[in-house]
Amino acid sequence: MTLTALVLVLTLAGCSSFFSSVKSIFVKEPRIRMTPEAFYARGSQEFQTGSYKQAREFYTLLKEEYPLHELAILAELGIADAYYSDGDYVEAEAAYRDFLVLHPTNENVPYAMYQIGMCHFQQIGAVDRDQTETLRAKQAFERLVARFPQSKFSMLAEKMIRDCKQKLAEHEFYVGNFYFKLKLYTAALGRFETIRREYSGVGLDYRVERYIEETKARLAAQPKDEQNAP
Repeated sequence: MTLTALVLVLTLAGCSSFFSSVKSIFVKEPRIRMTPEAFYARGSQEFQTGSYKQAREFYTLLKEEYPLHELAILAELGIADAYYSDGDYVEAEAAYRDFLVLHPTNENVPYAMYQIGMCHFQQIGAVDRDQTETLRAKQAFERLVARFPQSKFSMLAEKMIRDCKQKLAEHEFYVGNFYFKLKLYTAALGRFETIRREYSGVGLDYRVERYIEETKARLAAQPKDEQNAP
């Protein structure tokens, strides 16, 4: 090869390299699009490692890029579960409720209903606090049992209903005992009788009966003008 030919070859090779570099700067390579299965797998992997925010991000991307894919439905539950596991029970409940509205006949409806009850149950306060969340949990579990009595989640819900009743009974007893100590026997008796009427069989029956008898006895011995005190 002559010197002139060698220079020409090197020059052409250099130009080729230069134009390739320019092309790589101005022409973006096409992004590889993840499959629905890949999105769901990544979301599940992040969920299992406790990275709930990242899990929600992958599940959300799956919903956005493949809204009609069957895995998009499971991704909706995955988002709700990630909120729940992260302790964000308000957002979790909202996500489970959205699932019920969007997919009323889906096979996972009993699970979503159960989880709504658990969102309320997880927010129950101490025995001396307001028990609104206990009542809401109990009602959610009762709706599940009424609608899907044969579901495995209904069996779990029945246990949770008993737990809710026990917490409600303990709250009533706490308030009743508070009134009893203040000698407000009419108010105390009302609380104890509520337990006997609505929450029998949760472990307080014997104690409640004793307090009802004692409260009635003290109420009878109390002057008439004090019996109707609050």
